[in-house]
Amino acid sequence: MEIRLARGDDAPAVERIRIGAWRVAYRDVLPAADLDAMPIDPGRWRARFESPPDGWATFVAERDSTVIGFAAVGPSRDEQGVGELYAIYVEPSAWSTGAGRALIVKAEEQLADTYPIATLWVLTANPRARRFYELAGWYPDGSVKAEDIFGVAAEETRYRKELR
Repeated sequence: MEIRLARGDDAPAVERIRIGAWRVAYRDVLPAADLDAMPIDPGRWRARFESPPDGWATFVAERDSTVIGFAAVGPSRDEQGVGELYAIYVEPSAWSTGAGRALIVKAEEQLADTYPIATLWVLTANPRARRFYELAGWYPDGSVKAEDIFGVAAEETRYRKELR
């Protein structure tokens, strides 16, 4: 498996993975009809990969020349001087293969180059993701918020990790 910076031509695969992972991971949390109706729109990713916002980086996991996962990082949207893991998704058929672990290691390395601490937000009702982050050394820091997703007030828990 190779972990590398995302390129513009990775946008369709990244968006397909994001939508596919949402449809599986959030099936018991969000309305199934809304998940199934999510459009696959790689345009926003292409722009982010070709001209990323300051401090942003997106990495993809590739196996046999096929993108199977991605992670996006950058400055925190909540705190000054802190990094954030914005997203990490793996193709559901590649869950538990080491792709997520390789991506989070790369994301943490990238964040540690600039920040001593990083955070991430995860749906509280997603025990699989929470367990994944906790096994990687992240911990809930006590902050929670409600995010309106498809008309559902979905609670998110913030996790934190000291990187250096």
